[in-house]
Amino acid sequence: MKRFHIHLAVENLEKNIQFYSSLFGSEPTVRHEDYAKWLLDDPRINFAISNRSSKFGLDHLGIQAEDEQELEDIKQHLDATQRPVETQEQAACCYMRSDKYWITDPQGIAWESFHSLTGIPTFNDESAQSDGENPFACCPPENTTACCPTAEKTTSSCCSG
Repeated sequence: MKRFHIHLAVENLEKNIQFYSSLFGSEPTVRHEDYAKWLLDDPRINFAISNRSSKFGLDHLGIQAEDEQELEDIKQHLDATQRPVETQEQAACCYMRSDKYWITDPQGIAWESFHSLTGIPTFNDESAQSDGENPFACCPPENTTACCPTAEKTTSSCCSG
């Protein structure tokens, strides 16, 4: 069963952890000095916050698949929109290694569809270099403002803001 994903960029992580822990009635499932995530079953959501961006608010939305087949089913829906879809295999982001598809909606909001493969000890793979097609391990497509402004995408730590 898929899980809805929301990622917010926040200024004060501790203050927001307190707020969302109270709102959700539970502590984060994953917590780091720059990131927190709640994997909730009611409502079924993957809600993440980080203080790694210079722009606060909605970072991106998404759908988390539980397996490869579910991710491929989501990909078919993305393709049906007839908008560009960016593929990222084995992407390192948010302390996880995942296979991902990114798309931008008509308003410019980035949507991430992903299947998490394994946990990793860092937020992203700062050693990842852009190949011109897949900018960096943790960034939405070029035509969106989510995660990091275009100007910052020329560095290897685009999501560190």
